[in-house]
Amino acid sequence: MDELSSDLASLKIDRAPRPNRPARRGVARILTALGVTVALGAAGVWGYQQYRGYVFQTVVETTEIRAVSPAQAALTLTSTGYVVPQTRSAVGTKVAGRVSRVHVAEGQKVDAGDVLIELEASDQQAALAAARSRVLTARADLATARAQLLEVQQQARRQRALVAGGAAARSTADDLDSRVVALKAQQGAAEASIRAARAEVGVYQAGVGQTKVLAPITGTVISDPVRAGESVDPAGKPLLELADLSTLMVETDIPEARLHLVKLGAPCEIVLDAFPGKRLRGEAAEVGQQVDRAKATVLVRVRFLDDTRAVLPEMSARVRFLAEALNEDDLARPDEHVIAKTAVARRGGGAHVFVVDKGMVRKVRVRLGGETSGGYALLDGPPPGTRLVDRPEPTLRDGQRIREASE
Repeated sequence: MDELSSDLASLKIDRAPRPNRPARRGVARILTALGVTVALGAAGVWGYQQYRGYVFQTVVETTEIRAVSPAQAALTLTSTGYVVPQTRSAVGTKVAGRVSRVHVAEGQKVDAGDVLIELEASDQQAALAAARSRVLTARADLATARAQLLEVQQQARRQRALVAGGAAARSTADDLDSRVVALKAQQGAAEASIRAARAEVGVYQAGVGQTKVLAPITGTVISDPVRAGESVDPAGKPLLELADLSTLMVETDIPEARLHLVKLGAPCEIVLDAFPGKRLRGEAAEVGQQVDRAKATVLVRVRFLDDTRAVLPEMSARVRFLAEALNEDDLARPDEHVIAKTAVARRGGGAHVFVVDKGMVRKVRVRLGGETSGGYALLDGPPPGTRLVDRPEPTLRDGQRIREASE
């Protein structure tokens, strides 16, 4: 009985209070985790704000650096186009063959009728010699036919005289008359053979002459000619291209809705991309007679009034249609480069712009002049036509990826 009481006493629940150390440790761990989470979140937000431009594309508005001409006050319309010679010729060949000699080079001036290229003429010359031999053979056949005809005609006359005197039979005379008819036909065939052979001679003579390719116009070689040894044929590519550089004009497409601003004979200013600091005088010379339906534009040709010795075909050109002609002072003054005020970011005591370059921005320092209409004069910086970020955000950084709003 005493042992049973002792066992039951060992089964009692101990209700005595104990120290609260595990609970305190759990609360401390929770507070520590919360602190770390808040710190990481704050760091993530700060990092996103500082470096989101390097990871995500920021949408930006853009503007361009403009080239303002001294003739800006007289400007009515601006357009772009290309220099095109109005007289040009793609020179080909009329006969197939192999090039034996090339007498010209790219950039060389030639006169109409000059020999440009010679083809090997051995095949044509052999064919010509054969045709001439056939002419001689046909002439010999004609001479033989004529001689035979004369002989038979004499025999026929004598025979008819004998028949009239009763000394010969009529059948012999009839046979001779039949031979005369046959020989006349043979003579006609020989004459036709001569004409055919002579025609062949003319064809092959023309072929021999066509082995020399002549200049169809007076002009300048503007392409690389074929080389000696190359095979050419009439259906192939041109042997070279000629252009009369005295007929150079700028061809530009004018929007249909603005065509009324173009007046024939109106003064123009031409600026070539190859010579951006030089302005040339021109005038509106021709207006196309058809609208390009796909582009809703009309072709306008502008004639050069100044020296075009340095101008080459297919050069890019900007044309400014003016209300009044340029004077010598205006021609001597360079274009003014203008940058929009809203594109300038002043950071670190200097003026900077953000140049748009292949989906990214580059921070470029610029030197500004005085204020102009719509911006500042750009004294040192990127060239005209460069796209810039308009109204750059303070967080925009060099090398940041961007996407233009127009895209």
